Amino acid sequence: MRYFKNLGAVVKCRTIPLSCEKTDLVSVLPKTKNALPPVPIVKSPHSLLQSLPSSPFTTCVCSFSAPMQIRFAHTDVTNVPDFTNYRVDSTKDPHSRAADTDLQRKVFTYTMMFAATVIATTSAKYTIKTFIKPLGPSTRTMAEASTEVNLAAIPEGKNITVKWRNKPLFIRHRSAEEIARERAVPLTSLRDPQKDEDRVKEDKWLICVGVCTHLGKYNLLCLMSSVLFIFICSSNLIISTMTVSFGCSLVIS
Repeated sequence: MRYFKNLGAVVKCRTIPLSCEKTDLVSVLPKTKNALPPVPIVKSPHSLLQSLPSSPFTTCVCSFSAPMQIRFAHTDVTNVPDFTNYRVDSTKDPHSRAADTDLQRKVFTYTMMFAATVIATTSAKYTIKTFIKPLGPSTRTMAEASTEVNLAAIPEGKNITVKWRNKPLFIRHRSAEEIARERAVPLTSLRDPQKDEDRVKEDKWLICVGVCTHLGKYNLLCLMSSVLFIFICSSNLIISTMTVSFGCSLVIS
């Protein structure tokens, strides 16, 4: 009975009157107010943390232009990059141990790095030297320049080494004992027989230039039975007056 009552209401509202009489129509759909957009949900780090699953096996993917995603498995990555061209041949075999060839690979890598470092350092040195050396004085200017030495600062029995024209210049303040000992040396025992008086202008000052054949190595003064200059590069022994016992590497001024 109730069904027929509802059906009658529907038929009544869908019936179109043929006359101009005023007829009240029943609306099937209820009137609604203007729908407003929903209030946005405020998202915070705490709310995002609450949305994460409690399982430890999770993967979070996020970016600057996309919202955070939670993935438990990646099934969209099918093209895995292949680095075979960059691998060493000894590590391409899956049945061999990488530890067996670890030493050989490290030796090759370190050797190449060392060689490249040496070549780069040498190239940088000569490149800088090429541009910096012309800024300094020329060889002719250095040859014409004079070198001043304060002889009063050299005590008796001591000597100093001064650089002159890119060569070591030895200046020694000789004592009376050294002068007497050197003048007592027989000339027949010397390779270059020459008197001590001819080798110096003043008896107490000995000035000589070191001209070493081994790229200008500097000498060391060694106090033994007689004052000797020892060349490190060729082990030549030279007496204090530079009369050569054996070997020749100095020029007397």
